[in-house]
Amino acid sequence: MITDNIISAAVLIVDDSRSNNGLFEEVFSSDAFRTFNATGPEDAIEKFKALHPDIAVIDISRREADGFRLCRILKDAAGQRFFPVILLGTHSDRRVKIEGLESGADDFIGRPIDPREFSARVRSLLRLKHLHNELEHSENIILTLAATLEVRDPHTQGHSARVGELCREFGDYLGLSIQEQELLRKAGLLHDIGKIGLSKDLFLKPPPLSDEEIETIKQHTVIGEQICKPLHSLRGVLPAIRHHHERWDGKGFPDGLKGEEIPLLARILSIADSFDAMYSERLYREGRTAFEVLEVMREEKRLGQWDPVLIEHFIDMMNLEGHALLDQIAGADTGSDEQKEASLL
Repeated sequence: MITDNIISAAVLIVDDSRSNNGLFEEVFSSDAFRTFNATGPEDAIEKFKALHPDIAVIDISRREADGFRLCRILKDAAGQRFFPVILLGTHSDRRVKIEGLESGADDFIGRPIDPREFSARVRSLLRLKHLHNELEHSENIILTLAATLEVRDPHTQGHSARVGELCREFGDYLGLSIQEQELLRKAGLLHDIGKIGLSKDLFLKPPPLSDEEIETIKQHTVIGEQICKPLHSLRGVLPAIRHHHERWDGKGFPDGLKGEEIPLLARILSIADSFDAMYSERLYREGRTAFEVLEVMREEKRLGQWDPVLIEHFIDMMNLEGHALLDQIAGADTGSDEQKEASLL
C-alpha cells in the first residue's frame, strides 16, 4: 500500500474547491496510490462505503464544521478498524487545528503546504495502518485458535464466547471503561487457550483425576499467557489469562496470589468463567440452574474463593438482568428448558 512495501493505497480526497489539484497530483501521481475524489460530505460518505479507501484527506478551508463532522462520521463508520484522516486547513488558526484533532483527525496540515512534508505524513500514516492490519490479522489467528480449541470438546463449545460476553456485561455493570470491557471480552475468549497444548483425552476424562493429571491441567494458564504474549495488542489480557484460577484466600494457582494481589480483570473473569461452567452441561453431569449456581458461589465466597465485593455485585447483576442477560450471552443453547425457567436469587 506504500511504495516501500505496500501496494496501491486508496486515497479518498474531499475537496469541493479543487484548489489543491496541483498538490494532490504531485503527491499521489505514482502507482502507489489510487485516488477517489469527493466534493462534499454526502459524496464522501457514499464513496467511503462503496470503495473502502485506506486514508482520507479532507480540505476544511471553506467549510470547517462540515469537515469536522465528516471526520467524526468516517471514524465512527470505521469502528475499531484504524482509518487515518488528514485535515488540510489554515496554518495560523490554532483553534481550528485543535478542534480538528478533537474531531478525531490523525493529522492536521496547515497552509502553506509543503508537498514533500505532506507526502511523508501520508506515508507515515499508511505505514501505521499497515501495522494495525497485521496486528489485527495476528490477533484474529489466536482468537480462531481459541474457537478451534472448543471444537475438540462439544460439551464446552461456546463456553469461551459466553464467558467473554458475560465478562463484558459484568464490566459494564461495574462501570468500567469501554476499553476495559473490551479487554474483558478478549480475556474471556482466550482464557482457556493454553489447553490447546494439552491432551484432548485429559479434558474428556470424567472426575476423579489423579494428582499428576490435575497439575498438568493447571499449566494451561501459564501456557495461555505464553501463547498470547508476543502480541502487543493482547498484553492487557495476559494477567487475566494467567491468574483467572487464583483464589481470594491465596489457595489458587499458578502463583498463589491473595486478595487484591490478584488483578481485577482476573477476579472478574474467574467469576464469569465459573458461573458458565456450572450453568452449562458437561460430559459427566447436567448443568445446574442459575439459582443453584449462585447459591454455590455464595457458599464459595464464605470458603475464600471469590472477591467478596465482586461476587455480591455479580449476584446483584444477575438479580436485575436475569434471563435476558443469559439469553444475550447465547445461553439459549445452554442447559435444559427447565434450567432456563428456574428463578434467580
